[in-house]
Parts: sequence; structure tokens; C-alpha cells
Amino acid sequence: MTPYDALVAPFVEFDFMRRALVGSLALSVGSAPIGVFLMLRRMSLAGDAMAHAILPGAAVGFLVAGLSLPAMTIGGLAAGVAVAVLAGLLTRTSVLKEDAALAAFYLLSLALGVTLVSLKGSNVDLLNVLFGSVLALDDDALFLLAGVSSLTLLTLAALYRSLVLECVDPGFLASVSRSGGPTHFVFLGLVVLNLVAGFQALGTLLSVGIMMLPAASAAFWSARLSGMFVAAIAVGALASLFGLLGSYHTGVPSGPAIVLAAGALYLVSIAFGASAGLVWRLLPARRHRAA
Repeated sequence: MTPYDALVAPFVEFDFMRRALVGSLALSVGSAPIGVFLMLRRMSLAGDAMAHAILPGAAVGFLVAGLSLPAMTIGGLAAGVAVAVLAGLLTRTSVLKEDAALAAFYLLSLALGVTLVSLKGSNVDLLNVLFGSVLALDDDALFLLAGVSSLTLLTLAALYRSLVLECVDPGFLASVSRSGGPTHFVFLGLVVLNLVAGFQALGTLLSVGIMMLPAASAAFWSARLSGMFVAAIAVGALASLFGLLGSYHTGVPSGPAIVLAAGALYLVSIAFGASAGLVWRLLPARRHRAA
């Protein structure tokens, strides 16, 4: 097999592969920076909780209209926003921390969503909802992914200073501005929006993978926030490319293949990352001992 056959031909010959690649790249551009902020805010697991929170709403959309993109998107967005708001209010009005509140809602949401889908759908429908079908993206899904990514980047640019201050010193932000609370809720809204978009391609169980694994990898490539954004998007794009190619050549489901590729790049980043990779951190010590 020539390099052309292995790397290029699948995207030249098959329209569904091109659509899957475009959709995955759009998802990476929007989700990866969100993942970086989640990681800096020590909310990495909150992304996973929110991914499951959208399931009941998507399930209601499925019950009403079947595997309909608009219905499941609206339902998932409504459920995700509701859980984010409820968790935020519960955190601010009780002794419960935000991670605990999200964990409780996440468990309830996952069980309720699976139950609702099972009431009407088959096992195949349930698998599509949980794991997505990136190879079946149509024009509407691509427009949704592109629109969400564009809106995410514009919103992050507008709120950049407040988001960075909230990550570094939320107490200082609260003392000089009242924007901390609204910024937090807008950010949670972006998390939900990107997870709903990722749900179309990777399902509720895997959409958080393309958000958090590239972000975690980026921490090993740059110590600067701007560099982490670039690295996270690059890792997400490479994971999309290699995952789709691996799925095409091996027959592995494409959604899990993309997340596995992101996981493999994460392991590579841990070892060889230019900023904090283990190899580069060990080399100076070895030279010192040799001297």
C-alpha cells in the first residue's frame, strides 16, 4: 500500500470520509480551547458530567421525532443548560461543591437518558445516541459544528480577560468586577453547546474526549496559554485525521477510533512534549550526573 492509498485516497474517493474529517476538525477548533479552560479551572471532570447531562434532553428529542438532528440538538441543549444552571445555583446556595453537584446530576441524567431512549428505540438507536456516528454527518450537522465553533471562538475572545482572571485568581476578579458570575455561566453554556455539537459526531459518552484529551496534551507542549490553545487544536486535528484513517483501514468504529488516537497523542505528549515532556525533563539531570 502506497502512502497515497493509506493517507489520501480515503478522503479523495469517499464523500462521507471528507464530511467526517471536516466535522471533526470543526469540533476540534471549538472544543479544544474550551478544554484548556476547563483544565486550568480544575473542572476537567465537569466536562464529562456535562456530556452526560445532555442525554435526557436528547432522549426526549428522540422520543418525539426519532433520530432528528434539530429535535435532539434542542433537547440536549436545554437539558445541558438546565443542569449547568441548577448545579451553579446549588453550589452558591448550599454547602455542596460544584463538582459534587455536577456528579449527582450527571448520574441521574445518564440513567434517565438511557431509560428514555430504551422506551422507544432499539439497541442500535441507543448506541448511536451514546457513541455517535461521525461517518453519517450531513450538511445540517456540518453547519451546526461550524457555527458552534465560530461562536465559541468569538465568545472566548470577548471574555478572554475575565476567563483568564477567573482561572488565576477568582477572588481578585470578584473584588474588582461583578463579571465573574455571568462569565462563569456563559462559559458553562459554551461547554454545553460544544458537547451538544460533539454529540452529533461522537455521542454523549465520547464527545468530551475530543475536548479534554487534546487540552491535557497541550499542557506538555507549551507553558503559555496561547501556545496551549494552538497545541490543543493541533492535537485534536491530528486525532481526527489518524482516528478516521485507522477506522477506515481496520473497521474499528470511527468515534472510538478518534478518541483512541487522541489518547495515543496524549501519551506521546507526556513522553516527548517540548515544555514538560518526561524525556526532556530527564535529560538535563542525566547530563549533570555524567559531568
